[in-house]
Amino acid sequence: MNIVITGGAGFLGQRLAKTLLAERPDAQLTLVDVIKPTAPNGDARARCVEMDLRDPTHLGDIITPETDAVFHLAAIVSSHAEAEPDLGYEINFLATRNLLEAIRHTKPGIRFIFSSSLAVFGGKLPEVIQDSTAVTPQSTYGTQKGMCELLINDYSRKGFADGIALRLPTVCIRPGKPNKAASSFVSGIMREPLQGEDAVLPVSSDLRLWLASPDTVVANFIHALTMPSLPPRDWHVINLPGFTISVQQMLDDLATIKGKDILQHIKPQLDEGINAIVASWPAAIDNTSALARGFICDSDFQSVIRQFIDKDLQGG
Repeated sequence: MNIVITGGAGFLGQRLAKTLLAERPDAQLTLVDVIKPTAPNGDARARCVEMDLRDPTHLGDIITPETDAVFHLAAIVSSHAEAEPDLGYEINFLATRNLLEAIRHTKPGIRFIFSSSLAVFGGKLPEVIQDSTAVTPQSTYGTQKGMCELLINDYSRKGFADGIALRLPTVCIRPGKPNKAASSFVSGIMREPLQGEDAVLPVSSDLRLWLASPDTVVANFIHALTMPSLPPRDWHVINLPGFTISVQQMLDDLATIKGKDILQHIKPQLDEGINAIVASWPAAIDNTSALARGFICDSDFQSVIRQFIDKDLQGG
């Protein structure tokens, strides 16, 4: 199976590639990013390509008649898109359209799995988001993701692509360094203390979040690869399962596992801008439909912490 992964140098792109190569002996991957990715474990089944998707000139090098599926994970993150909206529209929207056009003209009907976001919601929201809840983004990033969702639905309705947009919960705990995402602190307040480092908490401890672990998100990506195609006029967007937790409960769970002294590394420093962006996102979504389609959910946050300790704390 020939699979393209954009954002292939990023954390989720690398984790997805590594899992696909381990689980699917028939996998032939093309990892694409603006910085040349590396093949997980040096696996020869992964081709690594440096490419800027804003320029469609060379898309024929990665979207070919042999391509079976595309995971489109490449994007600039929320606070970055807010600060540089022109760049956000180019990378988050134009690149998506370029890929869909390449699929349309090369091999219509390729499975196209798009990484969307809870940021498509905002403002006055119901207590629990339903599949039918209208998108009301309150950020540039959320607007760009919402535009891509509409584009994917139209291309799927016309048979130009076999699209599925997956709205990811906030992924926690990500290894590595903080990035420009408004939600970056969610991983930081776990990751840094576990490494003996201080972490700034820029939001209220009462803030409620909708989370999923990296392994669960990757498993749900792979499930989307093989699930039946959605009818052309269905809504081709799925809210991936997650769970609700407050920032305070996250800290309490960390203390339960590692002892209360670890909380000395948490440095509250309210950032009204970040708090406003993250507080505008939903904190609860009805998982019924996604679970019925075969997607999975984490059991609790303590298991997410242990996943990070076992897999990522030492760079594993």
